[in-house]
Amino acid sequence: MPLRDLTSSAGAGDLLRVERPDAAPTDVVVTGVSLDSRSILPGDLYAALPGFHAHGADFAAGALAAGAVAVLTDPAGLARMRGLDEIGPGSGPRVPVLLAEHPREVLGEVAATVYGHPAEALTVLGVTGTNGKTTTAYLIESALRARGQRTGLIGTVETRIGDERLDSERTTPEATDLHALLGIMRERGIDACVMEVSSHALELHRVDGVVYDVALFTNLSQDHLDFHATMEDYFAAKASLFTPARSRAAVVCVDDAWGARLARESSVPTVTFASAPAEGVDWVVDEGEGGAFDLAEVAGARVLSLVSHLPGHFNVANTALAALALLTLGLDVPQVQEALSVPPAVPGRMEVVAAGGPEGPRCIVDFAHTPDAVDAALSALRPSTPGRLIAVLGAGGDRDRGKRPAMGAAAARQADIVVVTDDNPRSEEPADIRAAVVAGAREAVASGDARATEIIDGGSRSSAIAEAVAIAVLGAGSGDGVDTVVVLGKGHEKGQEIHGVKHPFDDREAVRAALGAALGAATSPGVGP
Repeated sequence: MPLRDLTSSAGAGDLLRVERPDAAPTDVVVTGVSLDSRSILPGDLYAALPGFHAHGADFAAGALAAGAVAVLTDPAGLARMRGLDEIGPGSGPRVPVLLAEHPREVLGEVAATVYGHPAEALTVLGVTGTNGKTTTAYLIESALRARGQRTGLIGTVETRIGDERLDSERTTPEATDLHALLGIMRERGIDACVMEVSSHALELHRVDGVVYDVALFTNLSQDHLDFHATMEDYFAAKASLFTPARSRAAVVCVDDAWGARLARESSVPTVTFASAPAEGVDWVVDEGEGGAFDLAEVAGARVLSLVSHLPGHFNVANTALAALALLTLGLDVPQVQEALSVPPAVPGRMEVVAAGGPEGPRCIVDFAHTPDAVDAALSALRPSTPGRLIAVLGAGGDRDRGKRPAMGAAAARQADIVVVTDDNPRSEEPADIRAAVVAGAREAVASGDARATEIIDGGSRSSAIAEAVAIAVLGAGSGDGVDTVVVLGKGHEKGQEIHGVKHPFDDREAVRAALGAALGAATSPGVGP
C-alpha cells in the first residue's frame, strides 16, 4: 500500500502525521508491519514504540538495514533516531517517519489498513474474562468445525490456521502480528476465527482494528493486579470490549457481580445467562447428572439440551457461553446441540494424564492459577474422587503477590493434601513465593476453614509432583478408593522460567515420569504398598 494512502485511510485522523526527511511518502509502498526489528522484511513499516524497558527507536538501525521503508514512532523516538548512520546531517532517517504522540494507539488501525482489514472477511469471536477463556474458545472452535466451517484459533495455548498449529507466545498477539495472522487466515479461506482477548491486549491496544461479531465474558476475579492498579481498572479494560468500537453483539455470564454490572453497562446488544434464576436474565442453566444440563430461554420457548464434556460447574458455564455465541451467530437450537455434542480437546484444561485404577491414582493437569480457579477446579474433582484429593500448586513470580496466600487457602479448603511448589518464579526467590502460598494454606487450616490434613512444601516442581504421586501410589489399596492428584497452575505450558532462564518443563511429562517411578518402586521386591 502506498504510504500516502495508508496515512489517509488508517483511521488515525489527526493523531498521525508524516515527517519527510528525504523520501516523499508517495514514493514508498508498505507491504507489512512489525514492531520487532528482528522480524522486519523488505517493504515493512517498523513500529518503534516506547516500551517498559527500552524504546523501539533504539533498534531502528537494524530495522532499516533489514529493509524497513518507513518508521512509526513518537517524538521521543524521532529524537533518538537523529543519530543514526542512515541520516544526513541533522535531517533524520532517510525514510518517511509516521509520527504520533501515542503510536501504540494508532498501530492497530495502521496494521489493519496495511493488511486490507482482514477481520472484515471473517466471522470473529472474542472471549474475555479471568478464567475460562481458553476452554470457551476451544468449545466454540470445535463446534464451528463440526459444522463444516474452516476455523482459526488464537489464544494462550496455540494459534491454529485450519489444520496448522503454532505455539503462542502470549494470549493475544501484538496488533501487527494479529492482523498479519488474520490476513493469512483470509488468504487460506478460513471462515471464522475464535480469539482469547486478554485485559493486557485491550489496555495495550493489541486488538485495535478488529470489531468482533460476538464478544463473550466469562467471569472476573483477582488476577493481574501487578499490571492493573485496581480491580476497577481490571474491569474497565475488560468492559472496553463491549462497546461498538470493538464488538457488534455480546454474551455475558452474570454469575458474578462484575458480569451483572457489565451486562448493564454494555453498549452493544447483549444476551445474558445465569446458573440460577435471576431478575432480568435472558437464559438460565438447569444442571442434571453427568454433565448434562438444559439452557432455557426465560422469555421464550427455546431450550437447549447440552452436555459439558469437562468436569465442573464452571465448564457448564463455559459450554452455555459457547452455545449462546453460536445462537447469536444465527445457528438454530438443533444445530447448536449437534455441534456441541462433539467433545473438544483442550490442552492443559482438566487434562487427564492417568485415568486411575487399581494400579495407580487418577492424575490431572489444569491451568488454574487464581484463587477462584483453584477452588473451582478442586470442587469439580471432589465428587468423582473416592479417595483423597491431592493438589500440587504454586504461584508465579513477578506477578500479583496478593493472590498467593488466597491460592493456598483455596487449595486447603478443597483438597485433603496440599503440596506447594514453584510455578514460574521468574526473578524472585522460589522459596519466598512458596512460603506465601503455604502460609495462606496453613492459616485456612488453623481457622478451621479447611479440609486439608497435610500442607507440604514440596520444593521444586518436579520434586513436588513426584512426592504427590508417590503419596497417592503408596495409599493405593488402603480401602478408601482411588486418589486424584491434580497439578495446577501451568497446564499446557512447556517451560518454567527461573531467574530469567526458561527451562523445558511440561507438567504432563513430569506426572508420567513420577507415576512410572512410583509404581516401579511400589512393585519392587521387598517394597509393599
